[in-house]
Amino acid sequence: MSSSSSSSSSSSSSSRCPLHPPLHPPLRPLDVLFVLLFVLRAAGSHRVEWLYESLILTDHNSGTAVDTRTDTDTRDSNLFYNLEGGRCAEMAMVCLTDFEEYAKEHLSKATWDYYAAGADECCTRDDNLLAYKRIRLRPRILRDVSVSDTRTTVQGMEISFPVGIAPTAFHCLAWHEGEVATARATEALNTCYITSTYSTCSVEEIVAAAPNGYRWFQLYVYRDRKLSEQIVHRVESLGYKALVLTVDVPYTGKRRNDIRNQFKLPPHLKVKNFDGVFQETAGPEEYGIPANTLDPSISWKDVYWLQSITRLPIIIKGILTKEDSELAVEHGVQGIIVSNHGGRQLDGGPASIDALSEIVDTVQGRIEVYVDGGIRTGSDVLKALALGAKCVFIGRPAVWGLAYKGEEGVREVLQILNDEFRLSMALSGCRNVAEINRNLIQFAKL
Repeated sequence: MSSSSSSSSSSSSSSRCPLHPPLHPPLRPLDVLFVLLFVLRAAGSHRVEWLYESLILTDHNSGTAVDTRTDTDTRDSNLFYNLEGGRCAEMAMVCLTDFEEYAKEHLSKATWDYYAAGADECCTRDDNLLAYKRIRLRPRILRDVSVSDTRTTVQGMEISFPVGIAPTAFHCLAWHEGEVATARATEALNTCYITSTYSTCSVEEIVAAAPNGYRWFQLYVYRDRKLSEQIVHRVESLGYKALVLTVDVPYTGKRRNDIRNQFKLPPHLKVKNFDGVFQETAGPEEYGIPANTLDPSISWKDVYWLQSITRLPIIIKGILTKEDSELAVEHGVQGIIVSNHGGRQLDGGPASIDALSEIVDTVQGRIEVYVDGGIRTGSDVLKALALGAKCVFIGRPAVWGLAYKGEEGVREVLQILNDEFRLSMALSGCRNVAEINRNLIQFAKL
């Protein structure tokens, strides 16, 4: 063979078989999709399951597209594709924001908007969260936090940690078992559940589902006082331990998305505690109950009226000023929940945590003070207790947990807060709830 042909052959062979093969084979569309899934997961996005559910895997040998889904495939929607194992694994829900994102993507728009709604421009709703971020802690060190205790008491009853469930309506919109699932979760974790007047399970169903649970009942005062009196006697006979008189709703706040969505309960759901109480009406309704049933003339004298018909402790929910907290003490109530109704009533009012200190200072330990609104982490719980709250209550996060996995989801939400609170206590040098005080707060940063 001539040198020229040999050279030509060598050159041709060299072009076909490079000395250094590629580091990886050419990327196929499916490979790109897997990389995208991995990146989304690594970035903290928990909403990649829609990609997985529509994924068609490709046989690497034949190049044939193979649909791996079957008629019996019952994968949860909280799955992601494990690139290393080549199989599905359940995503960890590690903070309350994970549950929020899940609920937003899986609830109907009208339902999500109802739960998320704030009044008008939502300034107060949003500030409930931002206010906690403005508070800084002053951790103490070398305090031997090898053992910690999160237990506390509310109205003389011991609970496992100072986080309860605030009254939130219509739990069956988030999960088919509704308030029954919420009650079981709080019973399992030994904490307090405030049942909403507007629950989609009856108080009887709730008690039957969680007979050993610690419960308070949220009460509104209606134009027909007999209606309020009947429900008071009903919950008292069922073993509810306190009444939470909600006083910040003489009228319902303007929630724009609810108006746009023309929100109302679907036909298969009812406000069970008033099933059959209200006559069918062709008039306007507000959230499943005929409009104008709440009494806007409610005043402090109604606290005395309520005390005359029950022996249960009365806790007033919706106080934001020192003046009203002093009046609450003078009228002999047993507790205050500092609350702006999740920012759903008056827009432009203070964040609940910002109003807490002046109320605690006014009350001076004469009655217990609690707070709700904006609690999303265990450090938020620590901050609220350092500012004088006896216990905090969460509303929306409980609904997000329901939307995720019902009772199990609510338990996870509560357990995450408990674990974070315990960790925040330890990192701040506190071994138990009694050691939490205002010295933990860096007031110069408020």
